[in-house]
Amino acid sequence: MAQADVQKPGRASASLNEMVWIPGGTFRMGSDRHYPEEAPSHRVTVDGFWIDKTPVTNRQFKQFVKATGHVTVAEVPPDPKDYPGARPEMIYAGSLVFCPPARLVNLRDWSQWWTFMKGADWRHPYGPKSNINVQDHHPVVHVAYADALAYATWADKELPTEAEWEFAARGGLEGMEFAWGNEFTPNGHHMANTWQGEFPRQNLNEDGYERTSPVTAFPPNGYGLHDMIGNVWEWTSDWYTPKHEADAPKACCIPENPRGGREDASYDPCQPSIKIPRKVLKGGSHLCAPNYCRRYRPAARHAEPVDTSTSHVGFRCVTRKLAAQ
Repeated sequence: MAQADVQKPGRASASLNEMVWIPGGTFRMGSDRHYPEEAPSHRVTVDGFWIDKTPVTNRQFKQFVKATGHVTVAEVPPDPKDYPGARPEMIYAGSLVFCPPARLVNLRDWSQWWTFMKGADWRHPYGPKSNINVQDHHPVVHVAYADALAYATWADKELPTEAEWEFAARGGLEGMEFAWGNEFTPNGHHMANTWQGEFPRQNLNEDGYERTSPVTAFPPNGYGLHDMIGNVWEWTSDWYTPKHEADAPKACCIPENPRGGREDASYDPCQPSIKIPRKVLKGGSHLCAPNYCRRYRPAARHAEPVDTSTSHVGFRCVTRKLAAQ
């Protein structure tokens, strides 16, 4: 297998036993073979950084909330001024929950399987009657961008850039489709928590999980990182742009530590009256399926409004303050 232009990764020290050191290097970001927003494939360089081995878990988020009293976006009723045209009865605290339909639906209409559910939040991932009592090691979900950023600040960390996230997800493999190689299920083994069956109504659960899974349930990538693909999408700090910049014509011009687009250019062009900026999500989730959303790859990306939380979006953190050990 081809290797990216990197050094051998180190391991976290005792004080950083939940993080892994990712060495700096140059790699080819994006893809020209899949969705248009992933193109063009282009070279970028990132400096070394530490990254969480797993997405932030419910246990870790509980510690943060207990220490700070943080109230998530999903727990606060939205301001009607931010949502012109919204019906008053829809202005309540809640979050988007995946609710599989019982019949065939139009795959272009995501409202057929997503419900903005009153009382859904990180403690109640599938509605007010659900809980996370036995899910300490599952990724926290229903976190908007502000919630992820607040946790990172409390932990004296940051959210990764899109380039850092993708570099880490590739695990040292250059040009591969997936974080583990070019075969989706090598020797029949599921390498990530994704969807098997006909999305959104048929989930065969061949990987053992219908929704989220414990964050170490699947094999780590080459850097020792779990769930960089599948389980939950993960927030990055980059504003979304509909495509990547062109590849540099010369090696001397390769971007270093790129930071994505502009906030004012990240709005959804399909909803011009709603000025909610969007950040880049990476990694795909347990809802990514071959017949609908083949975004279970390091190059894949998705635009998410910063005020939005769902039952399949989480995050992990990085730090650049510590030298490699």
